[in-house]
Amino acid sequence: MSAAVSTMGLFEGTVVKIIVGLGNIGQKYECTRHNVGFEVLDELKKRLSLEPQQKKFDGKYVKFRVAECSAILLWPETYMNNSGRSVAAAAKFFKTPLDSVLLVCDDLSLPTGKLRMRKSGSSGGQKGLKDTIDQLGSQDFPRLRIGIGEAPGNWETADYVLGKFSKSERTTMDLAIIRSADAILCWLNEGIDSAMNNFNRD
Repeated sequence: MSAAVSTMGLFEGTVVKIIVGLGNIGQKYECTRHNVGFEVLDELKKRLSLEPQQKKFDGKYVKFRVAECSAILLWPETYMNNSGRSVAAAAKFFKTPLDSVLLVCDDLSLPTGKLRMRKSGSSGGQKGLKDTIDQLGSQDFPRLRIGIGEAPGNWETADYVLGKFSKSERTTMDLAIIRSADAILCWLNEGIDSAMNNFNRD
């Protein structure tokens, strides 16, 4: 999906949409299952040729305008379990309504590479999502969950989510990251219903 991107007149008279990718900072966490949210934002930043990130909101962010939408990409640097602090700070600063805050995260309950866009819902045990719900005081914000598959029976969940994908899983996940970026652009341009209809399919 192509989109005209501008950094001029970014936030004049429009709602600032916030797209948050969840993950952990540091080289040892790069390309792990828990960091797919970061990878999706990295894909968007590259695809849209955005400027280097700025530091604020306990994280890094970059602002842009696509079609009629003013938006930011936000990478919290609080580590996964405290992600909500960064999200809440950005939402408060930009006065962004909850339905314009999109969280992107991994999900153990979905098969590897499967996408699920939802308008609201519980955390499903995802700790970064849970902390965001706690910090915002509501679960009524959209989220894009990306399946990483269930942990095998002989794995501790923490070890599994902080582990790296197998070669075949990596191929599947690379495609899922591209589709996730497409889904986010659809959300920005056409809204949540269109994104769900087009990207929640098997």
